[in-house]
Amino acid sequence: MDMKRNRRLQPWPRSSSDRGSVGGASRPASERKTGGILLRLAMILVAILVFIPLMPIVSRSKRNPLRPAAESGHFDVNADLEEEFIESSKSQKAEVDKFLGGLLASGIEEQSCLSRYQSVLYRKASSRSPSPYLLKRLRKYEELHKKCGPNSDLYNRTVNQLKPGQSSSGITECNYVVWISYSGLGNRILTLASTFLYALLTNRVLLIDRGVDMTVLFCEPFPWSSWLLPLDFPVSQFKSFDINSPESYGNMLKNRVISKGLAGALLPSYMYLHLGHDYGEHDKLFFCEDDQNLLQKIPWLVLRSDNYFAPSLFLIPSYEGELHQLFPERDTVFHHLGRYLLHPSNSVWGLITRYYHAYLSKADEKLGIQIRVFESESGPFQHVLDQVLACTIKQSILPEISKNESMIITAADHRSKAVLITSLSTGYFKMIRNMYWEHPSKTGDIIGVYQPSHEEHQQTEKQIHNMKAWAEMYLLSLTDVLVTSAWSTFGYVAQGLGGLKPWILVKPENRTVPNPPCLLAMSMEPCFHAPPFYDCRTKRGVDTGALVPHVTHCEDMSWGLKLVDRDEW
Repeated sequence: MDMKRNRRLQPWPRSSSDRGSVGGASRPASERKTGGILLRLAMILVAILVFIPLMPIVSRSKRNPLRPAAESGHFDVNADLEEEFIESSKSQKAEVDKFLGGLLASGIEEQSCLSRYQSVLYRKASSRSPSPYLLKRLRKYEELHKKCGPNSDLYNRTVNQLKPGQSSSGITECNYVVWISYSGLGNRILTLASTFLYALLTNRVLLIDRGVDMTVLFCEPFPWSSWLLPLDFPVSQFKSFDINSPESYGNMLKNRVISKGLAGALLPSYMYLHLGHDYGEHDKLFFCEDDQNLLQKIPWLVLRSDNYFAPSLFLIPSYEGELHQLFPERDTVFHHLGRYLLHPSNSVWGLITRYYHAYLSKADEKLGIQIRVFESESGPFQHVLDQVLACTIKQSILPEISKNESMIITAADHRSKAVLITSLSTGYFKMIRNMYWEHPSKTGDIIGVYQPSHEEHQQTEKQIHNMKAWAEMYLLSLTDVLVTSAWSTFGYVAQGLGGLKPWILVKPENRTVPNPPCLLAMSMEPCFHAPPFYDCRTKRGVDTGALVPHVTHCEDMSWGLKLVDRDEW
């Protein structure tokens, strides 16, 4: 109802009887006055009784929250509605700490990064609390980053060692690990978390290559000092580093440029660490304790990877005790570090919140389905649709449809489910949406199916593509139940941020539906796709997924490694 159509309630018009005549007989003035008062009171009471039931309708129509919007594409949300939602959520979650149980520090102005402190209003409280020791180490790291961050005196002093002809001066007060922006967005997010974990373990300052879009996608995570590598960083060729670079640790070992017995003063001032999927046997020695002792003497490490390599850090004996204190629940590494480190920029946060308010916020249950197809053709593929439905219906994630066309469902009596689908193709979304539009569900649930974007193919270096991808990962992490695709780092990011154990769609072979179509994940941790299989102590090949109970093989990739919260086999 439009407020303009709401006629204001007016006083009833006065008749001749209102002026004191009944049946043509005149009454005394005092009696007429008393009668007039009673009549006016009755009129006011009637007006109140009529208007009160209309107030919710008037209120809703006055908001007019959504402009006309498509299920897939651009849309706007009334700013008043979003502000109302935030204020309402704040009052409902007054007991919830916007610092995520101490994970986040104060000191960052809220308007500079809205997602940092508003995310708690959109996500259910995590059931996994960070350890007191992790909180202590994060605060200690923030002080270190403030002291040694870009343009500080200590940074300027240490960066001078990178000038031509300089060598390492041995132990320095500030040591650094520089993360190179490389590969697709999901891979970048996972390697960034792994690199930060390594920085914590080695007391180094993390600085990141801004690449083509890091400043557009993410907020600054640390108070007081930036994590962005200064543009005048002397090692300008780092973006071209690869497996063949002579500066790499593996190549220096292989070519005997360095040896593990060298003193710090004889070592180079920086070292390139090649930890990509194509790394060689000498590069993989990074995960050996003796090699870590050597790397500790080098003030600048420049790291390039497209893998979540955190699981193999748990196999280095000298880090074992520290890691146990940081993460007593070993399957929470990315969950805690991801929520600490990775905050969507205000632009991306706008994409997230507008879509959430438009399509997800009112549903009783939110389901996420992430579909990634590793085929040369674009699809959609019938066997993939059949697999998604076989998984979701068998596991009661989605209800079966009824062929009873006379079955009428009323929203008042049944639950509503919002299904968020992310895929490069619109085909799966359209087929699932039409299925629940053309047929009622057997449970009577009201099913709404939505897809934010359809980019058709991955466009790693395109800024708006990555903004939408980051928004969709985050939206998936806000769901109650999640279905992801095998091997996909996109899904790994969503499950880790959301603290969700997803149902993983088994990778199909020969374009047939696998049996079973999906498996429940052992933990919310991502999978390390290219781990080393080497025993540093015996210097022989070994199954690194069978050394300790908490590092095991992944459900979706038999040779990969992942962390689980397990102390015994």
